[in-house]
Amino acid sequence: MDKQEKIEMYRQMVLIRKFEDKAGEMYMQGKIGGFLHLYIGQEAVAVGFISALRPDDYVIGAYREHGQALARGADPKRVMAELFGRSTGLSRGKGGSMHMFDLEHNFLGGHGIVGGGMPLAAGMGLAVNYRETDQVVTCFFGDGAVNEGAFHESLNLVSLWNLPVIYVCENNQYGMGTAVARASSLPEIFRRAQCYDLDTESVDGMDVLACRDAADRAIRRARKEKAPRFIEAVTYRYRGHSMADPGTYRTKEEIEEWRTKDPIERFRQSLEGTLTAEDAQRIEEEMNSVIAEAVEFADKSEELPAEALYEDVYA
Repeated sequence: MDKQEKIEMYRQMVLIRKFEDKAGEMYMQGKIGGFLHLYIGQEAVAVGFISALRPDDYVIGAYREHGQALARGADPKRVMAELFGRSTGLSRGKGGSMHMFDLEHNFLGGHGIVGGGMPLAAGMGLAVNYRETDQVVTCFFGDGAVNEGAFHESLNLVSLWNLPVIYVCENNQYGMGTAVARASSLPEIFRRAQCYDLDTESVDGMDVLACRDAADRAIRRARKEKAPRFIEAVTYRYRGHSMADPGTYRTKEEIEEWRTKDPIERFRQSLEGTLTAEDAQRIEEEMNSVIAEAVEFADKSEELPAEALYEDVYA
């Protein structure tokens, strides 16, 4: 990667952090309703993996997907408008926090069902092989999804049929309020995928360059050999499972310990000599303006009329 590409990755991480901070603030003000799952702390995973993809590759997320949508290139204005439930949102305000789609950037959700995106990723991988292209599908999901049947069914099929799918488990240590070690007799999640004869890897999800390197390796192999891969990115969410979660099952000491590994600060320090203090300040100010514009756009956008309830319904 050259200097400019690294600076762009830093800019994306700052954008995601500031967007999520503002989204939490807007939720507390009553501007955002329903569920809101923030990505704060996990920015290195989305940026590291998605930055390695081509525009024609596919990305599928779970329900904590704002950061992934932004990393994929979604307009922050439309992402914020979706959270506000406005007609200008990515899903016309009908999806909210958990169901964002951006076909322009091949971002196919946003899925509220735990593990729900995994079989869709397998299906998209099958479509890629059927069309005989060299596209890659990257599917993100949380550690809680590994206990779902869809996890096992999907991994079995992508391995059996040699589909170009990269499964990225964002292990943020907790499935809702339950620690991984309390829920799994095998806390090293990547080992669960090995029984399906998948190449597996565990990577530091607080290190954006480590995530990028893992993505590069997996993508090259997927394009050349149509080979799937399973990667566990060990990361941490600073906030609760959702805005409704006070997070009392965690100690302050635990959270502070993980904050010492903050992915944005860690990346900034690694860029000394490439990213000056003035550059970093300028990016901060730029992203503040982007987020302010997104909030203004969302707030001024129209709500859907009542009759829109009967649109986009399929039977």
